[in-house]
Amino acid sequence: MADDTLLLSDQLKADPRLAQAKKLILEAVADHQKTMQSVRPPRTELKQSYEAMLEKFGSLRNGSLFFPYLSSGIGNGPFVELADGSVKLDMITGIGVHGYGHSHPLLVEAAIDTAVSDTVMQGNLQQNTESYELCELLVNLANETGGAFKHCFLTTSGAMANENSLKIAFQKNHPANRVIAFSHCFAGRTLALAQVTDKAKYRVGLPDTIAVDYLPFFKHDDPQRSTEIAVSHLKYLLDRHPGKYAALWMELIQGEGGYYPGDVNFFKALIEVAKEAGVCTIADEVQTFCRTTRPYAFQHFGLDKLVDVVTIGKISQVCATLFTDEYKFQPGLISQTFTGSTMAINSALAIVNGLVKQGNFGEGGRNQTLHDYFVKGIQKVGEKYPGSIAGPHGLGGMVALTPFDGTPEVASEMAKRLFDAGLMSFMAGGDPARLRFLMPIGCVTHDHLDLACQILERVVGEMAEAATA
Repeated sequence: MADDTLLLSDQLKADPRLAQAKKLILEAVADHQKTMQSVRPPRTELKQSYEAMLEKFGSLRNGSLFFPYLSSGIGNGPFVELADGSVKLDMITGIGVHGYGHSHPLLVEAAIDTAVSDTVMQGNLQQNTESYELCELLVNLANETGGAFKHCFLTTSGAMANENSLKIAFQKNHPANRVIAFSHCFAGRTLALAQVTDKAKYRVGLPDTIAVDYLPFFKHDDPQRSTEIAVSHLKYLLDRHPGKYAALWMELIQGEGGYYPGDVNFFKALIEVAKEAGVCTIADEVQTFCRTTRPYAFQHFGLDKLVDVVTIGKISQVCATLFTDEYKFQPGLISQTFTGSTMAINSALAIVNGLVKQGNFGEGGRNQTLHDYFVKGIQKVGEKYPGSIAGPHGLGGMVALTPFDGTPEVASEMAKRLFDAGLMSFMAGGDPARLRFLMPIGCVTHDHLDLACQILERVVGEMAEAATA
């Protein structure tokens, strides 16, 4: 008999039929995952229809996919089945989106909970309680080690989270109309963010929207000098355009630029100068969120009391902009019909809570131990084939290597050869071009990383042999 003291939604969640349905669905998924324990090649009989589908899709979207990748809709952790019958070891995870890999029980359960929810999308006018729960979780995590974040606005993409952060900074610091960012940074592809992103080809044919000036990024081989140069250039810009800078835009670990981590002293020196000039400090963590020793990279670098605004995305499914009381925006500045799907919000709660509970954070947490293990495996491949691999580089759940001479052509060739062999990676950087991996940190094991290194070793060996032939 139903408990009339409970909300109808709570009664539904407690309904034994729903619990039984979850059990049956999870069992069915697990049964069909059993044979997906390694990579496998495509099925010959599916080749023609699969290629036709890819060609048609490329025409519809006005551009071919980088990889011939269309998932069939089932996976097993880091393994994913494609519609051609092949199974890939996914170590790029949608450029960091699929933190628990494919068909993980946590996300299957989140999907079932979403299926019986009352709406598909949540937005500015109508939100469910899980939106409140997620905002509170993200703010509480951001303040664990001394942060002063009070507010969190959910949104549908990392680009929108970044766009909202700029709007907050510009409004607070009006009439400032310029931004300072790091060379080789990536912020997104909206009209405004294409200006911030330091890649000219992303701005071809687009009108100028905001003025952006760039600082050289930190260099590990010359930390003191690179810090001095960046600080000096920042002071020069502030003197040249007094009162004109709204924000200092910081990727604490450059993602698209090639997986270059910064340094605590470097960031602190720059932020100190920026704050003296009243410039907002924004940490772009769309790619780094949940991948370092702390949930937020600004915590990893000890910048808790120095960052004003932080953006997150990718692994969190739904994206967000967090900010301090000083940067509260005025009514009307930010409002969206969609702030996220109910599935994305439920998944975010499951993913972030799951990573906390299973010990991904901390100096000896899974993120760092997985990084160290993977790096050692890649280094062994490089030692076996001298001159084939420089690095590895990166931090935590972000790992990259420079293949052979580091040209984009070689990096692209290696990425595609690895894909054909069953291992998914992607490129980053430009000079040199690197190959990057974003492990599914919620489910990857040492055995998976061993398999990745075995495939890498085979492909590197083939390319090294071809180069000397």
